[in-house]
Amino acid sequence: MSEAYDAIVLGAGAAGLFCAATAGQRGKRVLLLDHADQPGKKILISGGGRCNFTNIHTAPDRYLSGNAHFAKSALSRYTAADFIAMVDAYGIAWHEKTLGQLFCDGSAKQIVAMLLEECAKGGVAVNCGDALGEITHGDGLYRVAFGGRVASAPALVIATGGPSIPKMGATGAAYDLARKFGLKVVQPRPALVPLTLAGDEALFRDLSGVSTEVVARCGKAAFREAALFTHRGLSGPAILQISSYWQRGQTVTTQFLPDRAEGWLREAKRERPRTSLRKVLGEGLPERLADVLCERLGLSGELVAMSDKALAAAEAKLARWPFVPDGSEGFAKAEVTAGGIDTAGLSSKTMEARKVPGLYVIGEAADVTGWLGGYNFQWAWASARAAGLAI
Repeated sequence: MSEAYDAIVLGAGAAGLFCAATAGQRGKRVLLLDHADQPGKKILISGGGRCNFTNIHTAPDRYLSGNAHFAKSALSRYTAADFIAMVDAYGIAWHEKTLGQLFCDGSAKQIVAMLLEECAKGGVAVNCGDALGEITHGDGLYRVAFGGRVASAPALVIATGGPSIPKMGATGAAYDLARKFGLKVVQPRPALVPLTLAGDEALFRDLSGVSTEVVARCGKAAFREAALFTHRGLSGPAILQISSYWQRGQTVTTQFLPDRAEGWLREAKRERPRTSLRKVLGEGLPERLADVLCERLGLSGELVAMSDKALAAAEAKLARWPFVPDGSEGFAKAEVTAGGIDTAGLSSKTMEARKVPGLYVIGEAADVTGWLGGYNFQWAWASARAAGLAI
């Protein structure tokens, strides 16, 4: 005999917890399942353990998807302000760190505890630690085997995320399940991930640990934040952001000293002709980086000895310094997954599969990927809310 519910939610992460709580508080009988030994494991490690739970600048144009308009509906109906109100109601102290990113003053554990309390208010049955067995659909019911038991419900919610951070138990199970029910999957790839360098560019590994503010560009995307040189290549917020837009073979350019106006080196030559290029660069960049850039530019000595043409060329190179990454550090270091279950097969209002009644896809499992800084959590809350109200 199977246990009967109104909805079964697969995945007790941010989206799954909030969806289950939303449906449960509407009087639905909800079962929340996760193979991990505790709920919210990715939430607990997010934001350095303080959970960057939303971003006050959330807008649809800060998300990548095969359908640029898909996220608009859910995001407009459940906003950052809505989630902040719930956080405030629970007395959880928070602060804005930078660029609209909101973090707990205390611990990410507070967010998980809040979500579990919301689930408890809705009478949600939470089951963690059992691997999922066969999942079938027939006679209008989805049946899920787990831990020697079987549960059935007319609604099934895929909230198992993507394969990023596999050490936390993440898998591509959502995609296998989607394909089983006839949904298409946009090729998943690591996003918000460090990029690796090889060949001649690997020389920059000598700068491992050096960070500076840049404008990183790839295609039409550009982000001004810190870039960090690592022993494998490039990281830091600017690089993580641009990695979501980068495809293998493309060039990433970095603008060093982004506040310098055009002609700044030639002006420095006129004002301080006896100053070295190394010193001028060192006034705005870490010393080790200034040394390497001077070496790469092939310019040494005093500015007065350099032609305006050479200095103009140096300015241009520093403004769009090209890197051609040979890859990324993969899903193991990716904060999220780009791609996923194709939104063309989903309702943007309810997250329900158009051709598979009762099947819903929310959070990272869908082909919606936000910028760094709380955007992916806000998508989790918004998409979960949309599904939880529709079940």
